[in-house]
Amino acid sequence: MDQNQNQNPTPERIMQYFTGSWATAILSAATTHNVFRAIEGGAWTCDEITNKTGLAPRGAQALLDGLTGLGLLTVKSGKYENTAEASTYLVAGKPTYLGNIVKSAVGSFADWAKYPDAVKTGQPICEFNTDTANHPFWAELVTAIAPLSVPIAQAAAQRLGIAKAGACSWLDVGGGSGVYSAVWLAANPKAQATQLDWSNVNEVAKGFVGGWGVGDRFTTIDGDLTKDDWGTAKYDYVVYSHIAHMYAAATNVSNFKKARQALKAGGTLVINDFVVDNDRAGMPFALLFASNMLIQTNDGTTYRDADYHTWLNEAGFREVNVERTPGPATLIYAR
Repeated sequence: MDQNQNQNPTPERIMQYFTGSWATAILSAATTHNVFRAIEGGAWTCDEITNKTGLAPRGAQALLDGLTGLGLLTVKSGKYENTAEASTYLVAGKPTYLGNIVKSAVGSFADWAKYPDAVKTGQPICEFNTDTANHPFWAELVTAIAPLSVPIAQAAAQRLGIAKAGACSWLDVGGGSGVYSAVWLAANPKAQATQLDWSNVNEVAKGFVGGWGVGDRFTTIDGDLTKDDWGTAKYDYVVYSHIAHMYAAATNVSNFKKARQALKAGGTLVINDFVVDNDRAGMPFALLFASNMLIQTNDGTTYRDADYHTWLNEAGFREVNVERTPGPATLIYAR
């Protein structure tokens, strides 16, 4: 027996796993009905929460029990409070709000029910996949996941010294909501940003970046990052955030070669993705995410540190630095 394995196992963790869909549904209901915001606003008892949210008393109590069981609420003497996690990430209106991701996850239950088939065939089972251009899902997704990328974009800006980089420019390929451009443009009033993405996603990005007050220095190109040219020696930086996991190795190498061509001499390619260790251990979310890519993409998965080093060297980059972040994402800088 593995010495690290519990000598006296209990079924608790297995029960948590097979009731995972319960947890998602409970969390989705709470965000849909703004329970966390009601509690944050001073509705602490079940009756107060019921009145504030318009839920049925029986439904409210079941929901509060579930959220307490998940460790997202605490209760004492009949009064509920948000935990620090719930207060930070689940109160609608806060910049760190992740409730939209939670609500979208419920819609994928039917796909995950067919996961055993995907494992057997190695083929995606979603009604659409990452090759489906301009699908409404993408505009919804990039908005939902934007809060996760803000601190990563801020970390990259600090690492690169964007604030002091002067009249620099970058290309964000598959930039989604435009998080990197919003954060970096806000840090540097002399910078210019360009995003290449599908047209419906670019419309979302224009609104998001404009909301940061920097939209006048943000340009979009409607297109397909795997097919379109990225330019030659035009940019100081190229951003490739949460793109690699959607494609096969050969596509990533091709894209990295285009990034190398698009960069000015001495420019930097910035990659952000869920990366696993070389022995395919590491951050649990990154490991779980490989299954999400199995059901949603034709060729995608989570890749290892060694894969990025190999691909980037093949594309002509000689300096590659991998940096873990406190969350599930990894930043890679290549020059």
